[in-house]
Amino acid sequence: MQNTQDLKDSRLANAWAELQHHANEGNPLEADAYRLAFADPEFLLRRETRGLRMQLEMLKPELEMQAQGIESTVVVFGSARFAAPEDALKAQQAAMKSGDAKAIELAAQKLHNAQYYDQARQFARLVAGYGARKPEKDRLYICTGGGPGIMEAANRGAHDLGALTVGLNIALPHEQSANPYVSPSANFKFHYFALRKMHFMMRAKALVAFPGGMGTLDELFEVLTLVQTRKAKPVPIILFGTDYWKRLVNFDVMIEEGTISKEDLALFTYTDDPQVAWDTIKAFYQLT
Repeated sequence: MQNTQDLKDSRLANAWAELQHHANEGNPLEADAYRLAFADPEFLLRRETRGLRMQLEMLKPELEMQAQGIESTVVVFGSARFAAPEDALKAQQAAMKSGDAKAIELAAQKLHNAQYYDQARQFARLVAGYGARKPEKDRLYICTGGGPGIMEAANRGAHDLGALTVGLNIALPHEQSANPYVSPSANFKFHYFALRKMHFMMRAKALVAFPGGMGTLDELFEVLTLVQTRKAKPVPIILFGTDYWKRLVNFDVMIEEGTISKEDLALFTYTDDPQVAWDTIKAFYQLT
């Protein structure tokens, strides 16, 4: 006789199998009052069930990461537009061949910014190298938004050493999929930015922000605000790319205008060196 758990699993599987068969037959999926609530996409996508969807989006990555022993992460943010050095070089060669002045200018910018891709990859290797020498419970895992650019570079650096690497991707109006260096078992997709950012912070032991755009700024200032207001424990917050960040955000003006305290400058540090970024994290936690 089947045990109780087997019977439950069987019934759940049958509910989804019914939906799959419906789709395979090419029948339109229409609202059906008799369908089990949890297996009714039309019901789950109603405005009134948004709270349920948010709970599920909170719970699924939480349970999956717990099961894999992912307790501590180093979160890496940065531009999705920065290319790998080898790709940037190819783009420059193609632009030079075309003779198009605008293309040449854009290719030169892409090649310049490719340094950040390489540095993010180097930094992630340092984190993964530390983890490789430690038991699972003491490891730090690289976690990114799972997309291209700096995110890909960091996932790639950890992947270079065979480390498990996390990607918290987001569904966007334009098609986006996870970069190929995110571990399949830790590759999560979100609809809600708020839930995604919560998962970034839940396990983050450090944040390293490379040059980036609106999304990077959104994520960076959310973390700064949480730490400043003591809604989150202090963690190392590293702004990688001193010239970029100091030109982009003039924190001294905020101090002069009284919108932040001088002590708030201690919430983050600047660096241009992957090793220094890693040493900052190690010193904060006294890692050996």
